[in-house]
Amino acid sequence: METNIRNISKFQAPSWCFNGHLHTIGCSFNGNTTLPDLKRIEIPTPDDDFLELDCAVRPDSQALITLFHGLEGSSRRYYMVQLMEQLLGLKMSVVAVNFRSCGSKMNNKPRFYHSGATDDYITVFRWIQERHPNQRIGAVGFSLGANALIKSLAEKGSRHPAEAAVAVSTPYDLQAGSILLSQGFNKIYEHYFLRTLRRKLSTKRKSYPGLPTFNGRTLFEFDDKVTAPIHGFDGAEDYYNQCSSRQFIPEVAKPTLLIHSRQDPICPIDSFPVDDVRNNPSMDYIITDEGGHVGFWSKPKGWLNGTIGNYFARKLLA
Repeated sequence: METNIRNISKFQAPSWCFNGHLHTIGCSFNGNTTLPDLKRIEIPTPDDDFLELDCAVRPDSQALITLFHGLEGSSRRYYMVQLMEQLLGLKMSVVAVNFRSCGSKMNNKPRFYHSGATDDYITVFRWIQERHPNQRIGAVGFSLGANALIKSLAEKGSRHPAEAAVAVSTPYDLQAGSILLSQGFNKIYEHYFLRTLRRKLSTKRKSYPGLPTFNGRTLFEFDDKVTAPIHGFDGAEDYYNQCSSRQFIPEVAKPTLLIHSRQDPICPIDSFPVDDVRNNPSMDYIITDEGGHVGFWSKPKGWLNGTIGNYFARKLLA
């Protein structure tokens, strides 16, 4: 495990969990999804749409951590639920964000969400600042949510509302990740993503029949024919080039921890911008030899969430 943080417990996987796919799939199918006591709050966006937030705000907390899920995830994904439990146990408050179309109902506008859509991040942070002005804000992004979080941190620099952040399994190069998804065993993940994306597009076309149709078989094709034109990009490559988070690393000014596995089957470690990360004094990083995409089956259990919780305790509660 490579790290530039002190006092971090070493990640150790059980012997049976010997590759990234086992970590990714094992955690997904066996992770706890029993939600803690949350309050669903719907907040408006500046373009007359809405976001659904699941909130647990402790009256005795000093820090509020905002969570952003991955592609076709939600606040109910195991990695969100288990981290919420960890943070609440450390007397921190949590706000779990459901991206547009990922909550309990379809959003109102033709647009969905994407890897570079940071406007909704700022809407959420401003809402938190207005409603909970005494809470120090932290943020965690997983996969797609991590990519947009890093982009958001770079865009706002030292003025960003979050005082500390963690990005887990980030697709630093969106095109490299898209290509990898269409290869070998990874097609299983691609099939899962495309199944729900097709369904959502079909539902939304009932209200907006002018939206693109999609008959492709890869995520690249979906981004090229659907994601890009809906959100103002000139095709998938333009979308990937403008939004890949590796280019934004030098501009991040708030303390940020990056967590990634060398075995990540979806977001290749080769895309990790090592030199830029090491040259940014705001950045800490952990690269594990074992582990998957978002899934880190550890021995004993709970390494990922414990590491994130300890990081925020040092940065926001000290």
